[in-house]
Amino acid sequence: MRRIFCVGRNYAEHTREMGGDPARQPPIYFTKALDALAPGGGAIPYPPMTQDLHFEGELVIAIGAEGVAVSEAAAVRLIYGFAAGLDLTRRDMQAEAKAAGAPWDMGKSFTGAAPIGAIVPASALAHGFETRRLETTVNGAVRQSALLGDMIYNPRQIIADLSRYDRLHAGDLIFTGTPAGVGPVGNDDRLTVSIDGVPPLSIRLVKD
Repeated sequence: MRRIFCVGRNYAEHTREMGGDPARQPPIYFTKALDALAPGGGAIPYPPMTQDLHFEGELVIAIGAEGVAVSEAAAVRLIYGFAAGLDLTRRDMQAEAKAAGAPWDMGKSFTGAAPIGAIVPASALAHGFETRRLETTVNGAVRQSALLGDMIYNPRQIIADLSRYDRLHAGDLIFTGTPAGVGPVGNDDRLTVSIDGVPPLSIRLVKD
C-alpha cells in the first residue's frame, strides 16, 4: 500500500449528523499514516488519549493505475478493486482541534485507525453498485445502514476530483466516507462492516 486518502462527509445524513449542509459541501479530504492500516479478523488496540472513540464504516477504493486530473469516465480505469473499511476516530481529540482551528490529524491518524478487509476486483461491484448496502454492526446490533447510491460523490467523481490535487498511484487507498449512525465504541466491542459483494470486515477493540 502507498497512501491512505479519506473523504469526509460524503453521505447527506451523516453530513447533517455532523452539523454540515450537504447541499453546500464539496468533497473534504484528509489522510492517514500507513501504520493506521490493520487487517480484519483480529484485535485492534483501543488508542490512548481518548474517551470517545467512534466507528465509521466505509467502502474503500483500491487504486491500481496512475492518473492525474482524470475525467470521470477515465477514473474507472484507475480502480483496481474495493474493500470494506473502518475509519476509527478519536472524536474528542478531533472536536477539540476543530474548536481551536488546529489540524485534527491526531484524531484521525493513529496505529490501527484504518482497519480494512480483503480487496475484491472492481468487477465484483460493476453491476448494481448503487443498490448495494453498507451495514456496520457493533456487538451484532446494526448501527449504520445505507445504500452505496446514497453517497454524495460516487467513486468515479471522487477519483476525478482528488486526482486534480495530486497524482494517484497504484497502491493508494481511498476511504469513501461513512453513512449516518456513527457513535462511540469501547473495550471488547466487536465491529463488522458488511457491503454487498465485498468480504466483510470484522475487528475487536481491546484496551491494554
